[in-house]
Amino acid sequence: MKSDNAKKGLERAPHRALFKAMGYTDVEIERPLVGIANSVNSIVPGHIHLDKIVEAVKAGIYMAGGTPVEFGVIGVCDGIAMNHIGMKYSLGSRELIADSIEVMATAHALDALVLVPNCDKIVPGMLMAAARLDLPAVVVSGGAMLAGRHPRTGEKVDLITVFESVGAVKSGRMTESELLEIEEAACPTCGSCSGMFTANSMNCLTEAIGLGLPGNGTIPSVMAARIRLAKQAGMRVMTLLEREITPRKILTESAFQNALAVDMALGCSTNTVLHLAAIAREAGVDMDLNLINTVSRKTPHLCSLSPGGKDHIEDLNRAGGIPAVMKELSKVGRIHLDVLTVTGETVGTNIADAAVLDREVIRPVDDPYHAEGGLAVLFGNLAPEGCVVKQSAVREEMMRHEGPARVFDSEEAASGAIMAGKIQKGDVVVIRYEGPMGGPGMREMLTPTSTIAGMGLDAHVALLTDGRFSGGTRGASIGHVSPEAMAGGPIALVREGDVIAVDIPEKTLTLKVSDKVLAARKAEWRAPDPRITRGYMARYAQMVSSASRGAVVENPRRV
Repeated sequence: MKSDNAKKGLERAPHRALFKAMGYTDVEIERPLVGIANSVNSIVPGHIHLDKIVEAVKAGIYMAGGTPVEFGVIGVCDGIAMNHIGMKYSLGSRELIADSIEVMATAHALDALVLVPNCDKIVPGMLMAAARLDLPAVVVSGGAMLAGRHPRTGEKVDLITVFESVGAVKSGRMTESELLEIEEAACPTCGSCSGMFTANSMNCLTEAIGLGLPGNGTIPSVMAARIRLAKQAGMRVMTLLEREITPRKILTESAFQNALAVDMALGCSTNTVLHLAAIAREAGVDMDLNLINTVSRKTPHLCSLSPGGKDHIEDLNRAGGIPAVMKELSKVGRIHLDVLTVTGETVGTNIADAAVLDREVIRPVDDPYHAEGGLAVLFGNLAPEGCVVKQSAVREEMMRHEGPARVFDSEEAASGAIMAGKIQKGDVVVIRYEGPMGGPGMREMLTPTSTIAGMGLDAHVALLTDGRFSGGTRGASIGHVSPEAMAGGPIALVREGDVIAVDIPEKTLTLKVSDKVLAARKAEWRAPDPRITRGYMARYAQMVSSASRGAVVENPRRV
């Protein structure tokens, strides 16, 4: 056992004394040490209850003969961080999470890990750590929030309803008192926000890729089944340790293809592209952006989940969850059944008895919502390295769009213009210098997109950025434009009134300006001063890669 390096032999008597100072007995010290990365806090609704999940994990580890050792991990709530400087720190926190788990697991010679995240960047940060460390590991999330109910209509509401209602108030389509009613009803329980936003997208893909037990992605936070799952995760990690099954034996190329297929069937967040690329890099698996379109073209979109549709995670769970989705996709050969998972069995074994229990929530493969998957990567002279759109949440009339550029060098400037009614039907809103390096931190921009939707302009206006859009975004919102403006990418050269053509079916994004004119503009271009010059994000900006490579921290650039 790795932990023997910290506890076995005459020379380790001081180490054992320190364990005993915490109340550990000789029996506990002799057992395998299983680290529990606990991201509980009282600022993230998806994490406030994780102490209960962790207690269940500890019970499972003890039942299976291990000794649980818990340590803390940070977590940012993207909703609370939205639309102010805090959002610049969200994506960057993913790297800190991975690094801190690496530090704790290595410094204390842990034998295995149970990783307990729930929201946004915490899930991929923990998955990156699992792949990097390659210790036996199981991920168990805190589960999804239940959807709210509008107090008057009884219709389902969620956090995105609140964001979009702000736009409705701004445009005079809703009163402030009506907004307050929705605000009170939208988030009725703890848990990751109830739609197929980034948190739940990654929790579902954790299950699909094989590092989460069946049910990890969809069992709601408030159900007893979530506690039972946590106990099972604690027991299961001991089996993985005994059988020497580690994440890199699970995170194969086929496993990533399975995750992408489920991603397309569910209509997951565009942020999954960043996170899967980053996890693949840690696992030593090559994942090219072109693979997204290859998988998307062959994979039907089976679920209509918020923000693009009517259903929520609780509905997906009731309909059979991720095993049922994978079983349906396997009928047309979209799932690799021989991939190993943390159950100790293959995907094929895991889903053998799965069944779709509600055909309105999980459509048959021969009657999907869309023939193609939920995401698309566009290329063109405006995005030579690609950009991403959640095509399942785009209205049909916006799948092809051409219009004049309305150019803004920050989210704040764009949001102000939208709320002031300065954006017209037909416009293409360009928000730049919000990329990984330029932002820095590649902010999610739910405020401008939800305001556009709330004002009823999502059928008429496209938005594109070198930053990111929230998993709760709907409409023709195209993010991750690469190379980014701060790196001198073509998006830095766009001027007010330039015509931009978006063609999602053809996977193209075109700036209708000649190469000669763009070359002249490039010769005149100079990078603006950094927006953050001290602390973590200043260092991050110097080391972060392009979004097309997952916005991962690489070797520092020479200045």
